Amino acid sequence: MNKTLAKFFILLFAVTTFSCKTESKNTVHHSEETAYDAKVDSLMSLMTLKEKIGQTVMYSGGWSVTGPVISSNNKKFIKEGSVGAMLNVYSVKGTKDLQKMAVEDTRLGIPLLFGYDVIHGFKTIFPINLGLAASFDLEDIEKGSRIAAEEASAEGIHWTFAPMVDIGRDPRWGRISEGAGEDVYLGSEIAKAYVRGFQGEDLSKHNTILACAKHFVGYGAAQAGRDYHTVNMGMDELRNTYLPPFEAAVEEGVETFMTAFNEVNGVPATGNKFLYRDILRDEWGFNGFVVTDYTAINELVMHGYAKDRKHATELAIKAGIDQDMMSSANREFLEELVNEGKVDEALIDDACRRILLAKYKLGLFDDPYRYCDEQREKETIYKPEYLEAARKSAAMCSVLLKNDDKALPLNNNQTIALIGPLVKDKENILGNWGAAGDRTGKAISVHQGIQEYLNDSKIIFAKGCEIEGDDTSEFGKAISAARKADKVVMVMGEDYDMSGEAASRTNINLPGSQTELIKAIRKAVPNKKIILVLMNGRPLDLSEEDTLADAILETWFPGTSGGHGVADVIFGAYNPSGKLPLTFPRTLGQVPIYYNMKNTGRPIPPDNPHEDYKSHYLDAPNTPLYPFGHGLSYTTFDYSDVKLSSKTIGFSDTLTASATITNTGDYDGHEVVQLYIHDKVGSLTRPVKELKGFKKIFLKKGESKTVSFDVTVEDLKYYNANNTFDVEPGEFEIAIKGSSDFDFKQSFILQ
Repeated sequence: MNKTLAKFFILLFAVTTFSCKTESKNTVHHSEETAYDAKVDSLMSLMTLKEKIGQTVMYSGGWSVTGPVISSNNKKFIKEGSVGAMLNVYSVKGTKDLQKMAVEDTRLGIPLLFGYDVIHGFKTIFPINLGLAASFDLEDIEKGSRIAAEEASAEGIHWTFAPMVDIGRDPRWGRISEGAGEDVYLGSEIAKAYVRGFQGEDLSKHNTILACAKHFVGYGAAQAGRDYHTVNMGMDELRNTYLPPFEAAVEEGVETFMTAFNEVNGVPATGNKFLYRDILRDEWGFNGFVVTDYTAINELVMHGYAKDRKHATELAIKAGIDQDMMSSANREFLEELVNEGKVDEALIDDACRRILLAKYKLGLFDDPYRYCDEQREKETIYKPEYLEAARKSAAMCSVLLKNDDKALPLNNNQTIALIGPLVKDKENILGNWGAAGDRTGKAISVHQGIQEYLNDSKIIFAKGCEIEGDDTSEFGKAISAARKADKVVMVMGEDYDMSGEAASRTNINLPGSQTELIKAIRKAVPNKKIILVLMNGRPLDLSEEDTLADAILETWFPGTSGGHGVADVIFGAYNPSGKLPLTFPRTLGQVPIYYNMKNTGRPIPPDNPHEDYKSHYLDAPNTPLYPFGHGLSYTTFDYSDVKLSSKTIGFSDTLTASATITNTGDYDGHEVVQLYIHDKVGSLTRPVKELKGFKKIFLKKGESKTVSFDVTVEDLKYYNANNTFDVEPGEFEIAIKGSSDFDFKQSFILQ
């Protein structure tokens, strides 16, 4: 069949766009007989084995390097029909040029997918994902990812490698910055919000992009917090902690998954049939496609799981991996493996079908250039309303860790000493995974943000030190500035590439001489208020800084409009409402430390914390410096009148728990009201407390609201000793609080 006739048949079967919906409420998903399936089958009947394999191959355009550089003649392979997707290519011109090769220079004219790491924004960069999680605001997270999809799709991108839904409990791990923290419930809800934002309600619209749940699975549990390292865990931990956010993404209709670099219990994820066929496909019914992480098929050899790259290719396709990112393994070996009888061609058909289905859903067969509109590109990028949304998000994500004697907010009648290496910084403020964001022109520094509130005559700036290094030669200028000011604001933290991929640290203190500068300032001006503003991608050990600063504001890396958003908080235009999505330790020796731990047979009794032969440290308390859910406000909130609708419920009943929240302070503000439960006895031991719900409310000063949560049997289920997701009767403790730092006072019985 000649090229012209083949393309005629493709157009015949791709003339109409459908937008079928399923129980996932988002996109075409979990449907065995859709109009798209018929189109895919018709197209595949025209394809050779080599062309089917081509759909399972992804190469990089080389616009940015996100992994080992592997040379390949991309244009040659595209024209051969040997490439199904490209990454690291964006802009209308860049994507359109390559798309024309795929559509106009190949036998069947199958369009390419263009993927990119749109993690917390594309051009307009929002706070890092860990910061977004601190907002506890699902609507804001969804809005931010919707804006990211709008901008990315306007520059030719069809697919993002996000959200990362790995549970992270070790602050040494650099990629903790990319996730939602330590909690299963919060992480699952945030995963769904990202999927909704990226994919929208109808994938056939040109402003949507495919989401990708990554990294499946256990990546955040790497030994010693070292990226790519080994993971070993029992079925209890795998099922009850690390899998739920991924299952939540599937339920929300996520279209793609990405493999993890790590092994899980001796089997590398990219070759793990149990994960991808038994759980993801058979148990959860996932119908999308799975892409490897960068060169992950090749790495099966280094893991010691495959004898060579050809063997690794065989293991990956059999495990259920559909697309090969950058390894070249599928292109080089799959056809040979089929001809040798080692791989069933049906496996390649299945992988190809899944990838083609995604392209049909995006409408690429109707119009391969529908994401290549130069006018839309100009009109969409950096819209003023996007920058304003990023500003608001930066404020919402900021967490007030400490505020003694009302050191914050500042007022515009004061002279402020602005000190620190990140005061005027624009490069680091975007954080890791800054995508195509402008780190010099568009980014707003904290200094610029404060200039909206104070004229320059009220600002005394001194850098004082660098982020890294032990140079103290500028300390004198910083001390002089502090002496002349009414209050001192010190903006400090990490370099953006100290967190992210391959950025693990064995020391989670403030780097360089920054802490020494705080000490010097405190010694020079013992009676002045020192406000520490932090930018960082992980929980830090702030035990020393907590004794030196009067106020500590955690802003993470707050993004393009971060300087404006942080200034809004510092001057009280926005009352801080962020809560920690993970625990800040007192010392690295406590790590891993997280609120939903399990008890031991020898817990420390609350009435005798110094009793010997209990599970404790000799040199530090068991408790963290700042617990999960912690976050102060400029006002205060009182929790009272906690009620349960019943003390006993049956398996078909709903328990309603309520509390009255009163703003008892002097400012209007938001509060994140949190519901916790403890299953006291189980066939497998249960965490000492688990977040099961939260609601963000706004209260004017003096105002009270009653907040209610409904609890059903579904909220109480877990994977038990029989590896069954079920609930067991018994006593459950319950509490409604403003953080995880509390003791239970009430309970109910399930019978």
